[in-house]
Amino acid sequence: MVKKVSRNDVRRKRHARVRNKISGTPSCPRLNVFRSNAHIHAQIIDDVNRVTLVASSSVALKLENGSNIEAAKAVGKDIAEKAVAKNIENVVFDRGGYIYHGRVKALAEAAREAGLKF
Repeated sequence: MVKKVSRNDVRRKRHARVRNKISGTPSCPRLNVFRSNAHIHAQIIDDVNRVTLVASSSVALKLENGSNIEAAKAVGKDIAEKAVAKNIENVVFDRGGYIYHGRVKALAEAAREAGLKF
């Protein structure tokens, strides 16, 4: 009998491959995205010092529906504004093993429009 592998396990494996190639530094931290069925979360992380510099999510913004593209755009705009306030302009984008499409793409584009460069 073949063991069934969950979709999330496949995503974690993909994320591990991405993380082998990219890392956040103090001068260019990592913008990480986590997408659940109900919400979307984003963090800007300095992997050298192992610290989260800025975080935002649809939960923190108290959005009515945190699982749509409008919510992702709001989170992207919010995290970019917080980052620019802390003098963070350049980041490396970590899509978290998700396909660059839909909510992940909307968050990234909103962050770019609000001032982040990646």
